[in-house]
Amino acid sequence: MHIGANYIADRSDGSFRCALCAYRPTAQTFFSGNLRATAQFTERGHLHLLKAGALTLSQSGAADIVVSEPSLLFFPRGRAHRFTGATEGGADLVCATVDLGSDTGNPISEGLPDLIILPLASHPAVGPVCALLIAEGFAEDDGRQVAIDRLFDYLLILIVRHVVAGGLVTDGVLAGLADPRLAKALTAMHEQPKRSWTLDDLAEVSGMSRTRFATHFRVVVGRTPVDYLTRWRMTLAHQLLGNGKPVKAVAGLVGYDSAAAFSRVFARVTGDTHAR
Repeated sequence: MHIGANYIADRSDGSFRCALCAYRPTAQTFFSGNLRATAQFTERGHLHLLKAGALTLSQSGAADIVVSEPSLLFFPRGRAHRFTGATEGGADLVCATVDLGSDTGNPISEGLPDLIILPLASHPAVGPVCALLIAEGFAEDDGRQVAIDRLFDYLLILIVRHVVAGGLVTDGVLAGLADPRLAKALTAMHEQPKRSWTLDDLAEVSGMSRTRFATHFRVVVGRTPVDYLTRWRMTLAHQLLGNGKPVKAVAGLVGYDSAAAFSRVFARVTGDTHAR
Protein backbone atom coordinates (compact mmCIF):
# COMPACT_ATOMS: atom_id res chain seq x y z
CA MET A 1 0.00 0.00 0.00
CA HIS A 2 1.36 3.43 -0.92
CA ILE A 3 1.49 5.98 1.89
CA GLY A 4 1.77 9.64 0.93
CA ALA A 5 4.37 12.10 2.15
CA ASN A 6 1.89 13.79 4.46
CA TYR A 7 2.16 10.77 6.74
CA ILE A 8 5.72 11.74 7.57
CA ALA A 9 4.85 15.43 7.64
CA ASP A 10 1.88 15.01 9.97
CA ARG A 11 1.75 11.66 11.76
CA SER A 12 5.50 11.06 12.15
CA ASP A 13 6.61 14.66 12.49
CA GLY A 14 8.04 13.99 15.96
CA SER A 15 10.26 11.20 14.68
CA PHE A 16 11.56 13.25 11.76
CA ARG A 17 12.08 16.23 14.06
CA CYS A 18 14.12 14.05 16.43
CA ALA A 19 16.42 13.01 13.59
CA LEU A 20 16.93 16.61 12.47
CA CYS A 21 17.65 17.75 16.03
CA ALA A 22 20.14 14.96 16.61
CA TYR A 23 21.98 15.72 13.37
CA ARG A 24 21.68 19.40 12.62
CA PRO A 25 22.11 19.53 8.83
CA THR A 26 24.53 22.15 7.51
CA ALA A 27 25.13 23.64 4.09
CA GLN A 28 27.87 25.91 2.74
CA THR A 29 27.48 27.65 -0.60
CA PHE A 30 30.76 27.80 -2.51
CA PHE A 31 30.02 28.53 -6.19
CA SER A 32 27.64 30.63 -8.21
CA GLY A 33 28.25 31.31 -11.88
CA ASN A 34 28.17 30.04 -15.43
CA LEU A 35 29.74 26.67 -16.08
CA ARG A 36 30.96 26.14 -19.65
CA ALA A 37 33.73 23.62 -19.08
CA THR A 38 33.88 20.59 -16.78
CA ALA A 39 33.76 20.66 -12.98
CA GLN A 40 34.65 17.71 -10.76
CA PHE A 41 33.07 17.32 -7.33
CA THR A 42 34.68 15.20 -4.63
CA GLU A 43 33.04 12.60 -2.44
CA ARG A 44 31.06 14.90 -0.17
CA GLY A 45 27.38 15.68 0.12
CA HIS A 46 26.39 18.28 -2.48
CA LEU A 47 23.41 20.41 -3.38
CA HIS A 48 23.33 21.96 -6.86
CA LEU A 49 20.79 24.34 -8.35
CA LEU A 50 20.68 24.60 -12.13
CA LYS A 51 19.09 28.00 -12.72
CA ALA A 52 19.32 28.10 -16.51
CA GLY A 53 21.04 26.38 -19.43
CA ALA A 54 21.93 22.70 -19.53
CA LEU A 55 24.56 20.35 -18.18
CA THR A 56 25.60 16.74 -18.38
CA LEU A 57 26.00 14.82 -15.13
CA SER A 58 28.56 12.02 -15.14
CA GLN A 59 29.11 9.44 -12.39
CA SER A 60 31.31 6.40 -12.26
CA GLY A 61 29.39 3.26 -13.17
CA ALA A 62 26.27 5.12 -14.30
CA ALA A 63 24.97 6.48 -17.59
CA ASP A 64 25.31 10.22 -18.19
CA ILE A 65 22.25 12.34 -17.41
CA VAL A 66 21.46 15.51 -19.34
CA VAL A 67 19.63 18.12 -17.24
CA SER A 68 18.14 20.83 -19.45
CA GLU A 69 15.60 22.61 -17.25
CA PRO A 70 15.93 24.48 -13.93
CA SER A 71 16.39 21.72 -11.35
CA LEU A 72 17.72 20.86 -7.93
CA LEU A 73 20.29 18.05 -7.86
CA PHE A 74 20.93 16.61 -4.41
CA PHE A 75 23.65 14.13 -3.40
CA PRO A 76 22.89 13.40 0.30
CA ARG A 77 26.08 11.43 0.90
CA GLY A 78 29.59 11.55 -0.46
CA ARG A 79 29.51 10.56 -4.14
CA ALA A 80 32.00 11.81 -6.71
CA HIS A 81 30.41 13.34 -9.81
CA ARG A 82 31.19 15.63 -12.72
CA PHE A 83 29.29 18.35 -14.55
CA THR A 84 29.92 19.50 -18.10
CA GLY A 85 28.20 22.70 -19.17
CA ALA A 86 26.40 22.91 -22.50
CA THR A 87 28.57 23.98 -25.43
CA GLU A 88 26.34 26.95 -26.14
CA GLY A 89 25.34 29.09 -23.18
CA GLY A 90 26.81 26.82 -20.52
CA ALA A 91 24.92 26.26 -17.27
CA ASP A 92 24.03 28.85 -14.65
CA LEU A 93 24.76 26.93 -11.48
CA VAL A 94 24.84 27.37 -7.72
CA CYS A 95 26.63 24.74 -5.62
CA ALA A 96 26.83 23.99 -1.91
CA THR A 97 28.41 21.28 0.20
CA VAL A 98 26.03 19.65 2.67
CA ASP A 99 26.46 17.53 5.75
CA LEU A 100 23.55 15.44 6.99
CA GLY A 101 25.58 13.57 9.57
CA SER A 102 26.14 10.54 7.36
CA ASP A 103 29.40 9.69 9.11
CA THR A 104 27.63 9.33 12.45
CA GLY A 105 24.63 7.35 11.24
CA ASN A 106 21.89 9.89 10.56
CA PRO A 107 18.93 7.63 9.66
CA ILE A 108 17.44 10.29 7.37
CA SER A 109 20.67 10.49 5.38
CA GLU A 110 20.96 6.71 5.21
CA GLY A 111 17.41 6.40 3.92
CA LEU A 112 17.70 8.82 1.00
CA PRO A 113 18.61 7.74 -2.55
CA ASP A 114 22.16 8.45 -3.77
CA LEU A 115 20.87 11.14 -6.14
CA ILE A 116 17.66 13.15 -6.20
CA ILE A 117 16.74 15.40 -9.13
CA LEU A 118 13.80 17.78 -8.68
CA PRO A 119 12.74 19.87 -11.70
CA LEU A 120 11.62 23.19 -10.22
CA ALA A 121 8.59 23.41 -12.53
CA SER A 122 7.21 20.27 -10.90
CA HIS A 123 8.06 21.34 -7.35
CA PRO A 124 7.06 24.99 -6.97
CA ALA A 125 7.78 25.10 -3.22
CA VAL A 126 11.46 24.29 -3.79
CA GLY A 127 12.34 27.32 -5.95
CA PRO A 128 11.71 30.07 -3.36
CA VAL A 129 13.65 28.19 -0.68
CA CYS A 130 16.58 27.76 -3.05
CA ALA A 131 16.44 31.45 -3.93
CA LEU A 132 16.72 32.37 -0.26
CA LEU A 133 19.58 29.89 0.21
CA ILE A 134 21.43 31.49 -2.69
CA ALA A 135 20.87 35.01 -1.38
CA GLU A 136 22.12 34.09 2.08
CA GLY A 137 25.00 32.04 0.71
CA PHE A 138 26.60 34.99 -1.00
CA ALA A 139 25.67 37.71 1.46
CA GLU A 140 27.79 39.01 4.31
CA ASP A 141 24.98 39.62 6.77
CA ASP A 142 25.13 38.68 10.45
CA GLY A 143 23.69 35.25 11.15
CA ARG A 144 24.31 34.14 7.56
CA GLN A 145 25.28 30.53 8.34
CA VAL A 146 22.44 30.08 10.83
CA ALA A 147 19.98 31.28 8.19
CA ILE A 148 21.46 28.94 5.58
CA ASP A 149 21.22 25.94 7.89
CA ARG A 150 17.61 26.69 8.87
CA LEU A 151 16.62 27.10 5.23
CA PHE A 152 18.36 23.83 4.45
CA ASP A 153 16.38 22.17 7.24
CA TYR A 154 13.18 23.14 5.47
CA LEU A 155 14.50 22.19 2.04
CA LEU A 156 15.42 18.77 3.41
CA ILE A 157 11.86 18.29 4.63
CA LEU A 158 10.57 19.11 1.13
CA ILE A 159 13.02 16.63 -0.37
CA VAL A 160 12.01 13.86 2.03
CA ARG A 161 8.35 14.47 1.26
CA HIS A 162 9.11 14.15 -2.45
CA VAL A 163 11.09 10.94 -1.94
CA VAL A 164 8.33 9.28 0.07
CA ALA A 165 5.43 10.51 -2.07
CA GLY A 166 7.22 9.35 -5.21
CA GLY A 167 7.85 5.88 -3.81
CA LEU A 168 11.59 6.36 -4.28
CA VAL A 169 12.44 4.36 -1.14
CA THR A 170 11.28 0.83 -0.46
CA ASP A 171 13.43 0.05 2.55
CA GLY A 172 15.30 1.82 5.34
CA VAL A 173 14.05 4.18 8.00
CA LEU A 174 12.15 6.44 5.57
CA ALA A 175 10.20 3.44 4.31
CA GLY A 176 9.56 2.55 7.95
CA LEU A 177 8.27 6.04 8.69
CA ALA A 178 5.95 5.77 5.69
CA ASP A 179 4.42 2.61 7.18
CA PRO A 180 1.62 3.60 9.61
CA ARG A 181 2.39 0.79 12.05
CA LEU A 182 6.19 0.82 11.98
CA ALA A 183 6.20 4.62 12.20
CA LYS A 184 4.67 4.36 15.67
CA ALA A 185 7.51 2.17 16.89
CA LEU A 186 10.20 4.27 15.21
CA THR A 187 8.74 7.47 16.64
CA ALA A 188 8.63 5.91 20.10
CA MET A 189 12.31 4.90 19.90
CA HIS A 190 13.35 8.27 18.49
CA GLU A 191 11.51 10.24 21.16
CA GLN A 192 12.32 8.00 24.16
CA PRO A 193 15.76 6.46 23.52
CA LYS A 194 16.49 5.92 27.23
CA ARG A 195 13.43 3.76 27.84
CA SER A 196 14.09 0.04 28.22
CA TRP A 197 12.15 -0.97 25.14
CA THR A 198 11.44 -4.66 24.62
CA LEU A 199 10.27 -6.31 21.44
CA ASP A 200 6.89 -6.86 23.08
CA ASP A 201 6.64 -3.15 23.97
CA LEU A 202 7.38 -2.03 20.44
CA ALA A 203 5.02 -4.58 18.93
CA GLU A 204 2.27 -3.31 21.20
CA VAL A 205 2.95 0.31 20.20
CA SER A 206 2.65 -0.75 16.56
CA GLY A 207 -0.54 -2.70 17.13
CA MET A 208 1.00 -5.91 15.80
CA SER A 209 1.85 -9.34 17.15
CA ARG A 210 5.42 -9.79 18.36
CA THR A 211 6.37 -12.14 15.53
CA ARG A 212 4.66 -10.13 12.80
CA PHE A 213 6.23 -6.88 14.04
CA ALA A 214 9.75 -8.31 14.25
CA THR A 215 9.54 -9.78 10.74
CA HIS A 216 7.94 -6.74 9.15
CA PHE A 217 10.37 -4.31 10.80
CA ARG A 218 13.40 -6.21 9.59
CA VAL A 219 12.08 -6.52 6.03
CA VAL A 220 11.20 -2.82 5.72
CA VAL A 221 13.86 -1.09 7.82
CA GLY A 222 16.65 -3.57 7.12
CA ARG A 223 17.59 -4.16 10.75
CA THR A 224 16.03 -5.83 13.74
CA PRO A 225 14.18 -3.47 16.11
CA VAL A 226 16.77 -4.04 18.85
CA ASP A 227 19.66 -3.37 16.47
CA TYR A 228 17.98 -0.20 15.20
CA LEU A 229 17.38 1.04 18.75
CA THR A 230 21.00 0.36 19.70
CA ARG A 231 22.33 2.19 16.67
CA TRP A 232 19.97 5.11 17.26
CA ARG A 233 21.17 5.37 20.84
CA MET A 234 24.82 5.28 19.80
CA THR A 235 24.39 7.92 17.12
CA LEU A 236 22.65 10.18 19.64
CA ALA A 237 25.49 9.47 22.05
CA HIS A 238 28.04 10.43 19.39
CA GLN A 239 26.42 13.84 19.09
CA LEU A 240 26.18 14.34 22.86
CA LEU A 241 29.81 13.38 23.38
CA GLY A 242 30.83 15.70 20.57
CA ASN A 243 29.03 18.51 22.38
CA GLY A 244 31.10 17.90 25.50
CA LYS A 245 28.71 15.84 27.61
CA PRO A 246 30.51 13.51 30.04
CA VAL A 247 30.33 9.80 29.35
CA LYS A 248 28.41 8.99 32.52
CA ALA A 249 25.70 11.54 31.71
CA VAL A 250 25.45 10.37 28.10
CA ALA A 251 25.12 6.75 29.21
CA GLY A 252 22.07 7.62 31.29
CA LEU A 253 20.50 9.72 28.55
CA VAL A 254 20.58 6.83 26.08
CA GLY A 255 19.39 4.12 28.43
CA TYR A 256 22.45 2.58 30.08
CA ASP A 257 22.85 2.05 33.83
CA SER A 258 26.63 2.30 33.78
CA ALA A 259 29.28 4.15 31.81
CA ALA A 260 31.22 0.90 31.37
CA ALA A 261 28.30 -0.93 29.74
CA PHE A 262 27.61 2.04 27.49
CA SER A 263 31.27 2.36 26.47
CA ARG A 264 31.45 -1.29 25.42
CA VAL A 265 28.41 -0.96 23.17
CA PHE A 266 29.56 2.41 21.82
CA ALA A 267 32.94 0.96 20.82
CA ARG A 268 31.32 -2.10 19.20
CA VAL A 269 28.78 -0.12 17.17
CA THR A 270 30.81 2.94 16.18
CA GLY A 271 34.37 1.57 16.28
CA ASP A 272 35.26 4.57 18.48
CA THR A 273 36.95 3.55 21.72
CA HIS A 274 37.17 7.08 23.14
CA ALA A 275 33.92 7.00 25.12
CA ARG A 276 35.71 6.42 28.40
